[in-house]
Amino acid sequence: MDSLKGKNIIITGASSGIGKALTIEASKCGANLVLAARRIEKLQELKSTITTPSSNIFCIQTDVTKQQECENLIRITKEKLGSIDVLINNAGISMRAAFDEVETSVLEEIMKVNFWGTVYCSRAAISSLLKSKGSLVAVSSVTGFKGLPGRTGYASSKFAINGLFESIRMEYMNRGLHTLIACPGFTASEIRYNALTFDGSKQKDSPGNESEMDNASDVALDLLQAIRDRKDFMLTNKQGKIIYWVNKFFPKFLEKRIHKAIAKEPNSPIKN
Repeated sequence: MDSLKGKNIIITGASSGIGKALTIEASKCGANLVLAARRIEKLQELKSTITTPSSNIFCIQTDVTKQQECENLIRITKEKLGSIDVLINNAGISMRAAFDEVETSVLEEIMKVNFWGTVYCSRAAISSLLKSKGSLVAVSSVTGFKGLPGRTGYASSKFAINGLFESIRMEYMNRGLHTLIACPGFTASEIRYNALTFDGSKQKDSPGNESEMDNASDVALDLLQAIRDRKDFMLTNKQGKIIYWVNKFFPKFLEKRIHKAIAKEPNSPIKN
């Protein structure tokens, strides 16, 4: 992916999971990176492991729920690198609770991080991306086009992101802006361990077998290739593609299968 060499790329949520993998893989391409996350020590630790001499890497502590911090992220990036070629909105959290039990504050927190964080960063960066004819990327989810029981807040945030990016794509389609909605399937990462329960506490255990999920590095490579090829939409695995197409023609059948699978999860919030 030589076309990414020397490109200036911002990655939010870079401290773990897909964001961390994106950092590693993009550095191998020789991209200049600005890493953003709340845990600055994790960003510095990640930076210390990267030895690619052609990559400039900057770490900026950023809480994407705060508009001023998102604007600060974009401002510092332009000061350090001069321009922005790619913004990858990757920061996100999940939740797992029945809708009639979850506190509304949990749903609000999910929307603040996943949706409003994407809005704040994208809004601050879009003028720079228009100048560079760059790429505006959202790391959404299969759940962004098919909701999951027990993940109402997460699905809502991802549906909202998909709608936002489809609208942005059409709004700027004649001005050279590339807009990518990336929808990974289940990927081995910290997201399920840190998912919020009904009262906002972390669930700490993953309800799925992480070893059977997609590898974050593979997802990161797929995503970087989609940026290189300036794709509009990306599905990363067979499971996601099956869900996408079955939902178009047999949605009721799919919903029954999903309900059954989620109900079998350990400590599932869904009852048969």
